[in-house]
Amino acid sequence: MNEIVLFAFVGFFAQLIDGALGMAYGVISMSVLLGMGVPPSAASASIHTAEIFTTGISGFSHMMFKNIDYRLFRRLIIPGVLGSILGALLLSYIPAKMIKPFISAYLFLMGGIILYKAIREMHWMDKVRNLINKALEREKRSHHPYRVIPLGFIGGFCDAVGGGGWGSIVSSSLLAQDESDPHYTVGTANLAEFFTALSSSIIFFAAIGIPHWRIVVGLVIGGAIAAPLAAFAIRYLPPRIVMFLAGSLIILISIYMTVIRFLK
Repeated sequence: MNEIVLFAFVGFFAQLIDGALGMAYGVISMSVLLGMGVPPSAASASIHTAEIFTTGISGFSHMMFKNIDYRLFRRLIIPGVLGSILGALLLSYIPAKMIKPFISAYLFLMGGIILYKAIREMHWMDKVRNLINKALEREKRSHHPYRVIPLGFIGGFCDAVGGGGWGSIVSSSLLAQDESDPHYTVGTANLAEFFTALSSSIIFFAAIGIPHWRIVVGLVIGGAIAAPLAAFAIRYLPPRIVMFLAGSLIILISIYMTVIRFLK
């Protein structure tokens, strides 16, 4: 029970930040779990199993508010699923000692990306915050962002191997290409993320099972508690400060894991 409570705090903190920023749930959870000594494959499997619930609810909510560009969704989902399957297979069968340095480097990079987003001007985040409570009634003309297929594949692969990164890689790249209607971009990316999480979870379950079920339960409980609080907090929390703290935490944990590895 104590372990479940501990992992619930991890899920709560990660979901609180993700709900306020639209990204960083996976990379924060992965960073903390690896810092606690959980093997990479078990950590990613647990995170993506928990994300089936969180991204499923999020994607369904965006569908209800008509925040989905289905043309973009169709272009994003297939490469995203294929990338997540390949990433899950790779992580399941490569020894933990071999893959850990690469995951540490990846998490360090993701933390740097989040810090960069905190430092630069946050025009697109302001748009997301301003539109978050609007119930949209009109249909969207499909926009045509570039390089969606390779972006989806890379995002799905990195997300499965690194435990997170779909939002930081895919959502932010799509937003940079089309800022006119960010709610459609975020909604579409969130719905596609559900299917990438489901695909990688199936591969992880077939390859290694779910040996760390307490992590899954804790992450789901913590995330469920934090989700409504994050929806409220997004109105008041300065996104730059939240991003800066999240990015700094991820970088510090990745450095900690690297130092511990070399000291052993």
